[in-house]
Amino acid sequence: MTIASGVGSWPGTDAEEYAEAVRVVLGEVPDLPYLPELPGRGVAAGMVGRTLATISNLGFDLQPAGWRLTDSSGVDHRRARSLLAQDLDQLEEQGQDFRGVLKVQLTGPWTLAATVEKPRGDKVLADHGARRELAQALAEGVAAHLADVRRRVAAEHVVVQVDEPALPAVLSGAVPTASGFGKHRAVHPPEASEALEWVLDEAGTEPWVHSCAAGTPWALLRGAGARGLSGDLSVLGADDLDAFAEALDAGERVALGVVPVTEPETVPSEQGLTERVLRVLDVLGLDPDAVSDLLVVTPACGLAGASPAWARRASDLCRAVGRNLSGTSDAVREQR
Repeated sequence: MTIASGVGSWPGTDAEEYAEAVRVVLGEVPDLPYLPELPGRGVAAGMVGRTLATISNLGFDLQPAGWRLTDSSGVDHRRARSLLAQDLDQLEEQGQDFRGVLKVQLTGPWTLAATVEKPRGDKVLADHGARRELAQALAEGVAAHLADVRRRVAAEHVVVQVDEPALPAVLSGAVPTASGFGKHRAVHPPEASEALEWVLDEAGTEPWVHSCAAGTPWALLRGAGARGLSGDLSVLGADDLDAFAEALDAGERVALGVVPVTEPETVPSEQGLTERVLRVLDVLGLDPDAVSDLLVVTPACGLAGASPAWARRASDLCRAVGRNLSGTSDAVREQR
């Protein structure tokens, strides 16, 4: 059965809207609900701040240029921890009867290294030892976060999705230096793979990697231990789709982002979206019936920029497309 899920982020700016996001996610995508992220609450609730909140053996603080490594946790790091704990409290309260598969999301080691600054400025990416230390601390944080989620929710299985939107830029030497006049040196694939392995090894038995960036090295990610790939179908080229096909052939999960993240002028129909996925499978020579149980339908990326109404509608469309791909809509198959 093809199921629906989401990438992670959701619209909202306060605790009440977070509680509503959890209710909607548990209700609208029950086959693979996820722990929502509300970056509209501030930097401490964004994808980087939320991930730094899981790291306990390094200190961070928020500077005008962004997050920075420090000797001890600053007020913003402590706020990020508090927000994450509150979010988990909300999930625990509303998910008391949940027994299915749950997904949580954290930022990957290379996106962190390209975002977080060293104590004296410039990115962690610029320092081999610092980026190694950050990746190892993240791996410990992922393990602790996963254990905390499992204590709170009696889920049958927890999927950890690692977000790596900056990885293509890291590998190609395209991350700007602090001055803006230069670029950081490219990280070689073996080092990139090693850091990802540390994190993915601690992310349970089915770690996913998500990226909406063009040029994502999907083969490298699979080699580092990713057992699920998640991407925006509109930016996937022929090589990317071949990597997704190889993952499906290996019995691994593939999440295709097909629903717009904000409401378009013309809302796509569930039949049109289903046909889009079926055309891709045809091009790849894959039998929809054979891979249906491995497919996940999601919005193209996070829904933080959407209206609450469109976030709900996008989730509904994902679920409808999943049903169609599972064969419940004979009309769609006949039209092929």
